[in-house]
Amino acid sequence: MTLAITPQTTVVPAVVGADLRVPLVTGERVTYANLDHAASAPCLQEVRDAVDELLPWYASVHRGAGFASQVSTRVYEQARDRIRRFVAAHSSDTVVFTRNTTDSLNLLARSIPRNTAVVLFDSEHHAALLPWRGPNVQRIPAPSSSGAAVVALDRALAAAPVGPRLVIVTGASNVTGELWPVAELAKVARRHGARIALDAAQLAPHRPINVRELGVDYIAFSGHKIYAPFGAGVLVGRADWLQQAQPYLVGGGATAKVTDHGDRLGVAWSAVPERHEAGSPNVVGVHALASACEILSRHWEQTVAHEQELLARLRDGLRAVPGFRELSILTDADKVGVVSFTISGFDAGFLAAALSAEYGIGVRDGAFCAHVIVGRLVKQVGSHEERAVRASIGLGTTAEHVDRLVAALRTLVTEGPKWTYTQRDGRWVPEDDSRTLPPFLA
Repeated sequence: MTLAITPQTTVVPAVVGADLRVPLVTGERVTYANLDHAASAPCLQEVRDAVDELLPWYASVHRGAGFASQVSTRVYEQARDRIRRFVAAHSSDTVVFTRNTTDSLNLLARSIPRNTAVVLFDSEHHAALLPWRGPNVQRIPAPSSSGAAVVALDRALAAAPVGPRLVIVTGASNVTGELWPVAELAKVARRHGARIALDAAQLAPHRPINVRELGVDYIAFSGHKIYAPFGAGVLVGRADWLQQAQPYLVGGGATAKVTDHGDRLGVAWSAVPERHEAGSPNVVGVHALASACEILSRHWEQTVAHEQELLARLRDGLRAVPGFRELSILTDADKVGVVSFTISGFDAGFLAAALSAEYGIGVRDGAFCAHVIVGRLVKQVGSHEERAVRASIGLGTTAEHVDRLVAALRTLVTEGPKWTYTQRDGRWVPEDDSRTLPPFLA
């Protein structure tokens, strides 16, 4: 089935690689249909321009006397305020730059007071699920609705040990795209004297965030999810726990003074945020991240309209594919542009390989670094596998991409593939694949 393509009227920020053409196993070339934004989003053209503008001035950050060093330092430190504005954080909140969301949440996990009771849902991404271990961690089974999530958290916190408490919650599921009731969960946390940390990796590229209105204490997100793929992430939140903790990494920048006492070294650690930013800062990545935040802030209305229009088109089209079953956690929640699904009788890895090789479509297959919840959901929809296919929409997505995916899946299901595939090292690959890599990889 081929859906009619209607012109898109919503103008959104442009991404690098929108006209990228990729080879097919059949020998043709087509424009790449990137439906894997939830894993890593392409770079915004304006972010690339901001990076190009900075590069001639790139130099060491902090303590450099050279003029270029002073410029780089100013760029780096101003980025803290730019990102604080993006999430509407408190002026007293610290902004710590990291590598990504995973790094940010591991930093927070290393910084909480001893014997802190940690409560989280088992539907979390591994970045939010795995850093918290031990007898004081309570994992709540994934609820079936937003209201059930609030009730479950209330009960869990009522039973938590006396002392410091921390709740971990996602803003938008990277598996289903469903928006979690963050503000309502934060109210419950407050009532029980708990702090709450928000994994905003999937939320930040899709919706405006106001941490004061949400009532969260910490927020973490990544540049590579928010159209700034230059290796930077951020943790924003209350400074006291971070200030009291030993540095996450030790080295230059984390130290205010090191003294020699013969048999030992004396160390006075820096204050936050430098306390947790040891080593040479990634000023280019941080500038890209802050630039992406400001660009999105100017285009939220267009961004949300673009994604919701294409999400509705995608879900309507996929429902017509024989054997299609969409994964869902919260049955009453709105969604960002993420749809995970199975197709009865077809291996998810095979579908992803065929979509790429024969149609130039990029999707994700597997358990999306959320093995616990994906394994449970695929069983609920009757699949014997523990993997699914995920199609995710972003600023680089067009109506043609969506329609191509729907038509390709219907053809694969009803007519079968055009090519022969085999499994190699656990992955499906096309046999006699003559596609060549780009010249810079030759």
